[in-house]
Amino acid sequence: MIAQVISTCEAIAVLHRKHSRLFRFSALAALCACASLLHAAAGCNPRDFGAKGDGATKDTAAIQKAIDACAAQGGGTVHLTAGTYLSAPIVLKSNIDLHLDQGATLFGSPDHADYPAITEFRLPSAQSLVSAANAENISITGEGTIDGNGESWWQMARTVHDAGVMGNHPRPRLVVFDHCKHIRLEGVTFQNSPSWQIVPYYSDDIVMRNIKVLAPQHSPNTDAIDPFSSSNVRIEHVLADVGDDDIAIKSGAINSLGGDEPSRDIVITDCTFLHGHGLSIGSEIAGGAHNIVAERIHFEGTDNGIRVKANRDRGNDVSNLVFRDITMKDVKNPLVISEYYPKILPPAGSVAPAPVTRLTPRFHDIVLVDVTATGGANAGAIIGLPESPVENVVLKNVNLSGKTGLSIGYATVVGKNVKIEAAEGEPILKLAGANLILK
Repeated sequence: MIAQVISTCEAIAVLHRKHSRLFRFSALAALCACASLLHAAAGCNPRDFGAKGDGATKDTAAIQKAIDACAAQGGGTVHLTAGTYLSAPIVLKSNIDLHLDQGATLFGSPDHADYPAITEFRLPSAQSLVSAANAENISITGEGTIDGNGESWWQMARTVHDAGVMGNHPRPRLVVFDHCKHIRLEGVTFQNSPSWQIVPYYSDDIVMRNIKVLAPQHSPNTDAIDPFSSSNVRIEHVLADVGDDDIAIKSGAINSLGGDEPSRDIVITDCTFLHGHGLSIGSEIAGGAHNIVAERIHFEGTDNGIRVKANRDRGNDVSNLVFRDITMKDVKNPLVISEYYPKILPPAGSVAPAPVTRLTPRFHDIVLVDVTATGGANAGAIIGLPESPVENVVLKNVNLSGKTGLSIGYATVVGKNVKIEAAEGEPILKLAGANLILK
């Protein structure tokens, strides 16, 4: 039975590789159905391998044995029934569904020594609680919770400078897919990671649907979802309430030596973002990012809304971005397109152009349609570098309000039916290099 199901899935995967991007998502749905058949074909309960689920006994070995046993027979479901499973890092394999029942929690070990030092994303790191590498047809499903138990790691991070810079003072992530394909996350709550929570890295064909990603408002670097040099990603019906970026699309480290692949073909729909730093592209974007659509997103109480960010030490081509049907309430910075990260605006006075390099950010072809923001500290900023202006930004039916107005510098912006309200000063602040056309 298992061999027959795998054969069918492999046939669908062949079709998937041959056809267009429009077929990719339907093929992925079929692959997910294959995963469901695999679930029926085989199941592995960690309790059968000695797991206690009592919140005190470390169940790492039992859970990993269940994963390995299912993988050895071609795949199946590793089924966590109700209980709290204290665990050090576990590794998923191809054709495995990690299914967490309602009331089941995979809970990260509080012992920092349980997280081995590894190289991850080409930099020093600590092994994530859940990971998979060079695997396919993986899912994490159910109504349970994966909790990284990150408080002690956050306390450490708050005591050191630049703890959030990649490679500095490594902390585990929660879930990492490294060079994987055909991934589905559905129904589960992911929370309290020591750092970034869900990271597809150089991975392809990913669906994240009807999940929650949570962490306290001031927990450091607890990004909810960070697609990193990944492609064909669909994120839908996600609630994110975290301490850092709700979504951050990345593709290369600061001062990257090269060889970075872009993140591309990403669709984000019907999501709600509460606390956090908003929907970001960047700042580590040395491989570029292309063909990203975000629509029907509601932000409430986040630090930022739409944010495209880089600097001279971490940029590349970022293009073909569409933001549609976006609402924001009490978002401090509703719109930030800036090549001066971590700053938004350039320093006072004239800014001299620098030589264009491989890492110079190049932002262009960005469209915002039906975007409304109220209660902000400012209306926003669209700011390029003198050697690399932001090009072809289109605003249509955009209504932004804030204490101060919309700053534009070294950027070409075309607007139709644009309304900017500022409680103080001019609604639109034109800095050096601004080219604004309002119709």
